[in-house]
Amino acid sequence: MGKKSITFIVNPISGIIGVKRKENAIKNWVDKSKFDYRIEYTQYAGHATEISAKEVLKGTDIIVAVGGDGSVNEIAKELIGSDSVLGILPAGSGNGLAHHLGIPISLRRAIDVLNRGKILRMDTGSVNDRVFVSLAGIGFDGLVAAKYANTKIRGFLSYLRIATEEYQKYKPKKYKIDINGKTINQRALFIIFANSNQFGYNAPIAPEARVNDGLLDVVISQKPLLVEMPLIAGLMYWRKIDKSKYVKVIQSPEIIVATKKKRWVNIDGEAIKLDKKIHVKVIPHSLNVIIA
Repeated sequence: MGKKSITFIVNPISGIIGVKRKENAIKNWVDKSKFDYRIEYTQYAGHATEISAKEVLKGTDIIVAVGGDGSVNEIAKELIGSDSVLGILPAGSGNGLAHHLGIPISLRRAIDVLNRGKILRMDTGSVNDRVFVSLAGIGFDGLVAAKYANTKIRGFLSYLRIATEEYQKYKPKKYKIDINGKTINQRALFIIFANSNQFGYNAPIAPEARVNDGLLDVVISQKPLLVEMPLIAGLMYWRKIDKSKYVKVIQSPEIIVATKKKRWVNIDGEAIKLDKKIHVKVIPHSLNVIIA
């Protein structure tokens, strides 16, 4: 049996790990007895998608996102339904899907995961036909993602600063939610459509979510008082946020959410304004991914 082809798609501006360090890690630790590897570098937004499309057409066995959740999304959307396998070297800020799949943040250990090559056929999701791999969200979550996209300083502290500043003035919005044959009319701080269990930064918003169960965990959150946030943070840390009186979690393969105005929607960390009505659904067992 011959070697497998593996292409690393490196986002040079993702996270705090320098390009040379990423490059050296790949050169030093990829198992060359198993793989013929190449490295490609993205030059602009959407470039990873273009590279991935070409790699899939070539029949490349494994295509690796070297970046954060945005890079994973750009690459994964072209792999859906193909035989090519997604690999992840987490080098972004939140690295939500990598955390969920048990992929270490250490580059060397993450490459060891690639070398072992354990594959899972996972679900993905779509919001008005825009693919997400880890999670999507509307409301406060989408607003913070939009603000974070415009900041020059990346990382958890920057994200936390924006969230804290916006939280005090944010008013929950009205939503009409059609799910599992029922209609829910409710004001909410945010609604998360979770394929994996977390935002990133090891912050589980949907502790029971599984990427291969054919369902999305829909997390509907009211707005807690600011003084209650330490308790909420504690519940999230202990993976029990779904036990909060402010949070309702409903599992479903398909959801329609309507609002009076267009709202920011967070799709794997990218903020996009979509229609007043969004149609969210799971795409079962649609993506091959290497897991720990």
